[in-house]
Amino acid sequence: MDGQLQRQSSSDQQSLRLRGISSQVPNQNYPQFNWNPAPLEEKDEDESSQDLRTRPLPMALKKAVRQVQQMQVPVVSNNRLKKAKSLRKLKNNAREFLYYITLWDKSLQKIGGNFGGGVQSYFLFLRFLVVLNFFSFLLLGGFVLIPSTVFRYVGTNLVNSTGPEECMRYDPNPEGLVVFYQYLLDVLSGTGFMEYTYLFYGYYNNTMIEDGQFSYNIPLAYLFTTVFYFALCLIFIIARMGSAARVAVATGSSTVGSYSMIVFTGWDFGSLGERATVLKQKNIHYRLQVDLEEASRKKKATELKLSQKILLHTQRVVMGFVSLGLIVAAFYGIFEATNFSQKQSNKGEILGLIIEYLPSIVITASNFVVPLLCDQIALIEKYSPSTTVIIALLRAVVLRLVSLGVVIVTLWSQITCEGNTTADTCTLCEYNHEEYPCWETRVGQEMYKLTLFDLLISIAVFVFVEFPRRFIVDNCSCKLAKWVGRQEFVVPSNVLGLVYGQSVVWTGALFCPLLPLINTIKFFILFYLKKITLFQNCRPALRTFRSTTSTFFFSVVLLLGWILATAVMVYSLSEIRPSLSCGPFSFSPTMWSIVPKSFSSLPEVTQNFLFFIGSQAFSIPLFGLSCVVLCYFIALASVYGRSVALLRAQLKLEGRDKQFLVKQIESLSQQRYIQNNNAGMHY
Repeated sequence: MDGQLQRQSSSDQQSLRLRGISSQVPNQNYPQFNWNPAPLEEKDEDESSQDLRTRPLPMALKKAVRQVQQMQVPVVSNNRLKKAKSLRKLKNNAREFLYYITLWDKSLQKIGGNFGGGVQSYFLFLRFLVVLNFFSFLLLGGFVLIPSTVFRYVGTNLVNSTGPEECMRYDPNPEGLVVFYQYLLDVLSGTGFMEYTYLFYGYYNNTMIEDGQFSYNIPLAYLFTTVFYFALCLIFIIARMGSAARVAVATGSSTVGSYSMIVFTGWDFGSLGERATVLKQKNIHYRLQVDLEEASRKKKATELKLSQKILLHTQRVVMGFVSLGLIVAAFYGIFEATNFSQKQSNKGEILGLIIEYLPSIVITASNFVVPLLCDQIALIEKYSPSTTVIIALLRAVVLRLVSLGVVIVTLWSQITCEGNTTADTCTLCEYNHEEYPCWETRVGQEMYKLTLFDLLISIAVFVFVEFPRRFIVDNCSCKLAKWVGRQEFVVPSNVLGLVYGQSVVWTGALFCPLLPLINTIKFFILFYLKKITLFQNCRPALRTFRSTTSTFFFSVVLLLGWILATAVMVYSLSEIRPSLSCGPFSFSPTMWSIVPKSFSSLPEVTQNFLFFIGSQAFSIPLFGLSCVVLCYFIALASVYGRSVALLRAQLKLEGRDKQFLVKQIESLSQQRYIQNNNAGMHY
């Protein structure tokens, strides 16, 4: 037996010696480096060091190259040296300036250090939405709001004189004296003096400016700016998804890759001060904790017996149907509440306001109760923390986005008489002009109320629920207070609140152009509310999850909200007849019909070019070229994937070799120790 082990060890040592001999053979493909330093006139010092860092050389060889380069001091002029130093100083100053002007950078660093990357990803997502809404407001304000204000009484207004007189009746301005508190009710509901302002669609007119070489078409600018706004948001979302996907691919969706990322690239050597260093240490601790929990759960899952696996999957299927039933019940309640609110909206002052906000109240109650019950269901399903977050997000996004879709579909069914334009109330104007004389403003008011009510609920929960709960838990020793405990910052529900709010803004942007500005203010306030709640009222999460996967999934959920809002915009532009009594499209059969009419006024060369772009002669070759480029990138990604897989396999083999060498060293040391002891006993 001992002889067999010695033969096996000798054969392994021989294979390693052969491997070492083969490794000593010069390889022509091995990356070479120029040991002679380039003069400073030809290459800057930073560029040469950057070139050395990017070279695939061993660390010892890089160190030797650096030492050889530093042995020779190039002779440079004082002007060149001063210029290089000033440029380096300018770069450092610019980097520090960007660090200080970045929105909430210090706060985000503090949040990540104390509560981990999962909670930090929520606040990063919130900052992304604040910036997105602010730039969206600048876009809409620059091309729609400012031109409408400047040219309102200067240009030519096209008056629709072909419509029936009954369809032209629309006067939202209040008559006579108004009670003082009515102004507050108008602000909350978007009616009264708020209805006929730049906030809503009905205030914008169909002004056209033509002055020599300058012309500006307000309806066309209104339409194209809204379409470009949606396209800009899509570009931002895809860019964010791409950056998150690169991080997820780099880690390889495995704990081994994540360990390597944390150990070798996790530390920030630019940390400023002791406080930032401690926060970074805590952040790395949270990330390692998440990976260890994931690995532990996967190990337990592999140890389950077949009967236990069948029972577990059965529980998950049954609980899935239970959660689906809760979501369907919430949809039915929202549908009934919206119908009742639209039919009974002409009641008294306070009662009418409550009835107008009834859909918002039911949606908020559903979004609070149903996810709470689904969280209890998730305890029975026993998924991993990251999977639990994703499933909770899926259920919540279905609830929130489809509830918004239920509100829109209910409004459309009443505006279009359930799609039957031959009905009594829709025959004359092709829409229900009696209840909705300016239906676009009415839809904008609903989206405005949903946005405002969401902000008011967040403030009310912050003041009347979260702080009293913390006060009771800290100062009361009863069993109920200990059982309730401090609240935990639940990332999925908070993220879905942001996605829901942004989806409402996208849905109402066509009918309420200033809604992105309102949402910017809302999210700005929400950031500080959530930050105070996190540090004052919340305890660290018991269930952690990986932030890289969650960041990508947050963007996917936001993309679903964008798709829903885009469907609403496309249907409104192409199918429903615009209101004849208000808005920039009152003279058109559909909002989109103004586009071909505007093209007819363009020069013939421009028309031919645009028609060629829309023809099959251009679209088919473009589609074929796009397919070729897509196939190329897919093949390139496949090649890179194989290369990454081979490198990972090579790393595993090297790790096994190192383990084998360590075992050999231990066995040899033990044998030498035994031989020395035996020799000592003989003497």
